[in-house]
Amino acid sequence: MKIRLANRIDENGLELFDDSYDYCENMTEEDAILVRSANLLDYEFPKNLLAISRAGAGVNNIPIERCTDNGIAVFNTPGANANAVKELAICSLFMASRDVKGGIKWEENLEDSEDFSKAVEKGKSAFVGPEINGKKLGVIGLGAIGVLVANAAVKLGMEVYGYDPYISVNSAWALSKWVKHVTNLNELLSECDYITLHLPANDQTKNTINAETLAGMKDGVRIINLARGQLVNEDDLVEALNSDKVARYVTDFGSYRLAHMDKVVCFPHLGASTPESEENCAIMAVKELIDYLENGNITNSVNLPSVSEPRFTSHRICIIHKNVPNMLAQLTTIIGNNDINIENLVNKARGDIAYTMIDTNSDVDEKALNEVPNIIRVRVIN
Repeated sequence: MKIRLANRIDENGLELFDDSYDYCENMTEEDAILVRSANLLDYEFPKNLLAISRAGAGVNNIPIERCTDNGIAVFNTPGANANAVKELAICSLFMASRDVKGGIKWEENLEDSEDFSKAVEKGKSAFVGPEINGKKLGVIGLGAIGVLVANAAVKLGMEVYGYDPYISVNSAWALSKWVKHVTNLNELLSECDYITLHLPANDQTKNTINAETLAGMKDGVRIINLARGQLVNEDDLVEALNSDKVARYVTDFGSYRLAHMDKVVCFPHLGASTPESEENCAIMAVKELIDYLENGNITNSVNLPSVSEPRFTSHRICIIHKNVPNMLAQLTTIIGNNDINIENLVNKARGDIAYTMIDTNSDVDEKALNEVPNIIRVRVIN
């Protein structure tokens, strides 16, 4: 199998590949791609490309719809970098409260003199900021990262509100009982002194923070965005900063304009930039990729349903197809007409797309299966 490395991938992940895999940055006609932040939106995929695995959570650098149309599985690694982002979020809470950025910049520009210490003591009052203990924090998005941030903030003495209309069962169980789970976003916005965003970037979440939602917040609110820049309407935010509606904005997705504003702290996309996070993401991404390439199993795909079955037969037929009536009947009829016994069959759907795995101990004619209408891709793993 040929693997293209679209970015540098931690060696602890790459070591999981055995001698049947070749991988490098300049690989052509690859069977799979490992990627972090490289832009694949306009990349011309080779016909034999089976899968893309993203060592990270966000997949806005991958053309998901085009991948689905071509039968390319796309994986990500939710939760693998959650602790790293949580720690930066806690740092951001303090940076949003105390003008650490302004204070450091001011002291660095003080002239050297015998009265340096006196000058520092005299000027420090310009950088006073509130403590977070006892303040209200609103966490918008209660996935792997949001839950960790909410729980950590509770331990720091904050009163935490959480909002996520799509919260998973696992997240609900992991959330501290002291977090107030609200079902109305406006309630969170109006109550909280601090607001932190932990949402995916999509059409539904774009510009979550805008003129209307900003107007519903407390005066002097402090906003943290370590998720995606598209979640915040920058023009509306700048106006709110200039009018003192927003006291501080801390983000991992800055711009030239934001980076040069006194009330903004911009990190250079440091959320997952820890050795531990890069290792965790790489290992998880490679494991998902290997299991799909070798067994057809799907874990943490963003465009195909989750399917995982142990293998006990010599042949496994993996079929990506449209989720329409009569597909299974057509597939099993073709297999039965060729005197092939089906040892195991599993079928799962995700929206308009379905995935069927059929286990057998006989040779399979891929051509006949590919001729069935609404088939996207057929692969036989021997």
